[in-house]
This record gives sequence, C-alpha cells and structure tokens, in this order.
Amino acid sequence: MKDFSKTFQVEGQPVKTRKSTSGLKSVYIETYGCQMNANDSEIVASILEGQGYRISDQITDADLILVNTCAIRDKAEQTVRNRLQHFKGLKRKKPSLRVGLIGCMAERLKEKLLEEEKLVDLVAGPDAYRTLPQLIEDLEDGRKAVNVLLSLEETYDDVSPVRINSNGITAFVSITRGCDNMCTFCVVPFTRGRERSRSPETILQEIEQLQRDGYKEVTLLGQNVDSYLWYGGGPKKDFYKQPEEVRKNALRFAGLLEKVARNFPEMRIRFTTSNPQDMTRDVIDMMAKYPNIGKQIHLPFQSGSNRILERMNRKYTREEYLDLISYIRQVIPDIGLSHDVIAGFPGETEEDHRQTLSLMEAVKFDFGFMFAYSERPGTQAAKKYEDDVPYGVKIKRLNEIIALQNKHSKERMQSQIGQVAEVLIEGTSKKSETHWMGRNSQNTVVVFPKTGGEKPGDFVNVKITDTTGATLIGQKA
Repeated sequence: MKDFSKTFQVEGQPVKTRKSTSGLKSVYIETYGCQMNANDSEIVASILEGQGYRISDQITDADLILVNTCAIRDKAEQTVRNRLQHFKGLKRKKPSLRVGLIGCMAERLKEKLLEEEKLVDLVAGPDAYRTLPQLIEDLEDGRKAVNVLLSLEETYDDVSPVRINSNGITAFVSITRGCDNMCTFCVVPFTRGRERSRSPETILQEIEQLQRDGYKEVTLLGQNVDSYLWYGGGPKKDFYKQPEEVRKNALRFAGLLEKVARNFPEMRIRFTTSNPQDMTRDVIDMMAKYPNIGKQIHLPFQSGSNRILERMNRKYTREEYLDLISYIRQVIPDIGLSHDVIAGFPGETEEDHRQTLSLMEAVKFDFGFMFAYSERPGTQAAKKYEDDVPYGVKIKRLNEIIALQNKHSKERMQSQIGQVAEVLIEGTSKKSETHWMGRNSQNTVVVFPKTGGEKPGDFVNVKITDTTGATLIGQKA
C-alpha cells in the first residue's frame, strides 16, 4: 500500500448519542501509514462521536491524543516514537493530558511503550476500536486500558466513517481487513489478523451515502482487494468448508467491482491494493467494460528475481507477473501502472538487483513506491534470513531503482502531452489560486487554469500541454 504520514484534523462534530461520562471529552487523532490507517481513523472518529466525544482539530485543546500507527517499516515506527516523545513533553505542561496508541504498532509494542517507557496511557489494536470508549473509562478509573485482541469477524461494516480532513470529493471505502498471504517481510498478518471481507450490501450502502453527500470518487480499499470473497460471512479460511452451493454463489472481487460500477455510474471507482498472485483476468475485463472505473492499477512486484520472490513467499514468478502486465495492456492500452519494490532483501545479489531493473525496463511503470529492506521483528524473514546486504549497498541499489523509475515516469508523462483527459476537480491548486487541481483516470495530478465555469466535483475535459515532475499541465478543452 501507498506509504504516507499525515495528521488528520476535523472541526468538532455534533454529538450523536449519549454524552460521555468520561473526563476525557475532546480527542485529537493523528494518523500515520497507509490508506487503511486513514480509513481506520475515520472509523475511530465515528465510534467516539457516537459515544459523545468531540473530535478536536487543535492538539492544544485535546484531553486525549490518539496516535494511529504504522509498523510496516522501521522508519515509520521511529517517526511515531519521536511524536510520542513530543507528547510526553506536552504532558509535563498539561498533566491531565492522556495519550493513546492505536493501530499496527499497538500489538507489537504494547508492553514496551505502555509500561517500560511510559510513553502512552492507552493501547488499542486495529480490531479493538469499538472498545475505545470503555478503554477511556478504564483509563480514567485507574484500570489498565489495553485491548489488542485480533478478530476473525470484525469489519466495522455497520460503522459510518466520519470523513475527517475530507475534500468532500474523494473517499476510501474499506472492503476487506487483514491478510492471509504471509509474505516473509510483512507484519500485516500479525498486526491486522486474518483476512475477512465485508458484506456487499453495507459497501453499497456506504457508497450510496457518499453519493448523497456529494462525493464523486470512491476507492475500494483492502490489504489485498483481489482476495475479496463474500459467501455470507466469516473468514476466508473457512470458505472451502462451506457446501458446494454456497461456494458456487460466492461473490468475488470482479463481481463486487461490477456491482459498484453499475450502481454508481456517475462516480469514478478505484481500488487498491492488488496482489499479482490474486488478480484475475475478469477484474481487468471489468475495468475495460465500465468507463467509470479508473484506468489505474497499483500492482506491487517487490523484486524482479524469481529466487528473491520465492524467499519473499510472493507465490508468483517474474514471468507470471509480466504475462499479467501484458494482458492488462492488451485489454486497457491507456492503463496507468504503479508498483512497490524492495531493494536489498536478505540474500539479494547484484544479479537479482539487475533482474529488478530489467523488469522495470520491460514494464515502464508510471510511478512507484521504492524502499530499502527494513527487517521487521516477528516476520518470517527476520526469523529465517540474516539481513546480510550492507546498508550502503541497499542505498546504492535503491538509488538506481529510483533513478530508473524517474526516467520512466518522465517518459510516461511526456507521452500524454497532446491528449485530452477527463479530470475530476478536487480543489484549488496548492501553488496557484488561479488554477484547479484534479486527477485523470490514471490517477495522475492535472493542473489547469480556472475559467469560472467549473467547480470542485466537476468532471472536465483537459488538453494536456506540458508536464512538470509528477504533474500534468493543461487547458480546459
């Protein structure tokens, strides 16, 4: 998944149900990590508001700070630790302030951060957000406020997320939680639990509400959306225990994608993240069939070497990945493709690295998310393999990957000059009050002058005239 760090802030919302009995009435939520974490913060805001808490947009006004954490890489954890140290300083100035750790770091570091380092007062894992009001009450009553239990059923499908820090145009809608793939480098199965899917009815209901609220684009969200499987409820691992009739009538991702695209023809539909081993050709066919499905796929490949892919437990080969790309480009010629790749995985040789570069040359991705390998405690890679690629070598290889991707990104961007793109206006450009900013179907940022006849939420045709960095420049067609 795309990696980012952002603070989500929102004006105080009206109380939906009873008034909180806790002294901690104002909550400030700070979010780090992937889109799933951003969506989780919206779920947390909804649950707390429903119990009478106010979601504050000012950290200085908060009685409780909740830090929604990411554990996917060591750098992300260190960023969160630095913030917790900062909050510890705030607590010295305001002794009544409490700090809670939620999300992916909660299960892994609960004892260390709560008891040894005393950086937090409350800990809740990704499947424990419904218990946050009780945990806050426990904290105020002097009891231990910890819940990191993982669930085989929790999808928060009846919780209507509060769209904090929203532009009112685009939104994420979670369709799955957890992951069963067990890639050797990844902590997600341990921090978010086993894979389970959300009912299609509640997904459609949430999108319908977003449409009523004026949203024009939704992104279907999951650790691995292609594994979406609805057979009436329960974790994916129990699917093959079901009667044949149940299995035959199960709804998979291509079917869900069609339901969403067909029911909301005026909205643009996206999805992320996909896994090459699980993406089926009928998903690609569905993207080609419905014009309101965005023509962009984020398809991590992680390494171009079959030997390293096997060590990563990725369950596909280089050849299978390239065959999939070939089919995608055959069916959707104007597709935008992005990737994730890891440099310096344990055991990676210079030849393995060269195979990664050659795969990139073969595909020529539009953009990518590129990282040096970071050993994560508890993963199979940490247990089985020595982190034997020197740091300097990792950085050298990463820089070569970045340089090649920048070259390909520039080529792909320049190839769009002269074309007309349908752009969804998201708002005013950050660099110019006289220009709009939006995205085309391939999810590329497009900037063009305001003419006075359009507004945020409009789909407009823009002729691309230039490109700067990762942005397309154009004029309204």
